[in-house]
Amino acid sequence: MPIYKVVEINTVTEDVLEEILNEWTAKGWRFDGMQFAMRDASRRPAMAFVFFTREEREVAP
Repeated sequence: MPIYKVVEINTVTEDVLEEILNEWTAKGWRFDGMQFAMRDASRRPAMAFVFFTREEREVAP
């Protein structure tokens, strides 16, 4: 059974996204997707949510 991890990012930059992806995949999580929350008056995302999964048996007790 998969379990999920959601990481909320309030400062959406290339560096921050890379840091989050590298950090959580190094911990054994698999990248599952990314969703952006946009501002009305800007083309730049206000927030991002990064989704990871792993199998329950892979989680240390």
